Amino acid sequence: MNEKHILLIISGGIAAVKLPDLIRKLTAQGARVTPVLTQSGAQFVTPLSIAALARSKVYTELFDLTEEAQMGHIELSRAADLILVAPATAQIMAKMAQGMADDLASTLLLATDTPVMIVPSMNVRMWQHPATQRNLKQLQEDGVQVIGPNDGEMACGEYGPGRMAEADEILAQVAGFFRSGPLAGRHVLVTSGPTHEPIDPVRYIANRSSGAQGAALATALRDLGARVSFVTGPARVPPPSGVEVHRVHTAQEMLAVVDGLLPVDAAIFAAAVADWRLASAHGQKIKKTSSGDLPVLEFAENPDILARVSAHDLRPQLVVGFAAETENVIDNAAQKRLRKGCDWIVANDVAPQTGIMGGAHNKVTLIDADGTETWDEMPKSDVARRLALRIADALT
Repeated sequence: MNEKHILLIISGGIAAVKLPDLIRKLTAQGARVTPVLTQSGAQFVTPLSIAALARSKVYTELFDLTEEAQMGHIELSRAADLILVAPATAQIMAKMAQGMADDLASTLLLATDTPVMIVPSMNVRMWQHPATQRNLKQLQEDGVQVIGPNDGEMACGEYGPGRMAEADEILAQVAGFFRSGPLAGRHVLVTSGPTHEPIDPVRYIANRSSGAQGAALATALRDLGARVSFVTGPARVPPPSGVEVHRVHTAQEMLAVVDGLLPVDAAIFAAAVADWRLASAHGQKIKKTSSGDLPVLEFAENPDILARVSAHDLRPQLVVGFAAETENVIDNAAQKRLRKGCDWIVANDVAPQTGIMGGAHNKVTLIDADGTETWDEMPKSDVARRLALRIADALT
């Protein structure tokens, strides 16, 4: 990030108190930070402290005749390499989505063609409100990159999604934006982990996927310069830093998020999505009966996310599926590639004796229209790096 110019817009949320730490870390990496502080943001941090840490004037007023004569709000936004909005409150996200420009921050965001990243921070109910989700979708369609939010305890005492990403996570994603590599400027979607299909409020259908291979792949793609949207089920392995994380539980939730992220340049479906769900999950815990009768569970087929994206009007340039098999691995995976309509299938043998599902190593066969290529067993991180390089070759 040496000598990169970041226009940092600080809006009015309690998470603004984390911004001094972020500014210190950005400047330590060589970035030049120009702060813009909204009127509500100044209720949480002072212009004096922000100016001292950024070693820069803090801009606050839209109608400042001195600044207009010297630089102007239009030039201020265009002079930056990146505009970072942190925290991004529900209010400023709504302004951005609707194209409003009633203060310096919103005017800068409207009067620019500079790339924009936002770091949402708000109460869980505000984050989950349909209006906020509509605005989020619009911003993503407009090309705005989103960092977080995380699940966690709020200042208001509630717990859930809406907590601003930590400074190190923001730093990693900003560094990734500036990192040169063969996938710079490319947007790659990666799904990972298992899905949990509820039976009742305390039981669910799941599988042994740890999410390790998907997380390693997201990391490798990030390191090649890609913007990575990481859609993960409830995996044991945490998501990597520097990627956009979208957490889901069920296959239907995963499909909805994937649909909302299109178009992308490539989609890599490493998640172990459950094939079936209950046709109707029970609202209360299923109890044993005195007669000993077993409960009757009626199943329904889950949506086929890989097949749907492969046939989508917004189909990515490259679609890659994974095939976890326990017998006839190559034949079953090759048939799956044709049936799903994807470009590549990454096949592996997950029979219990292999120790691959949930383990640290993987042995895969890459299948495409030209044939098969079997790789030696190696750590999942090495599989990810090798596959990421192949993806980069296919996209460039």
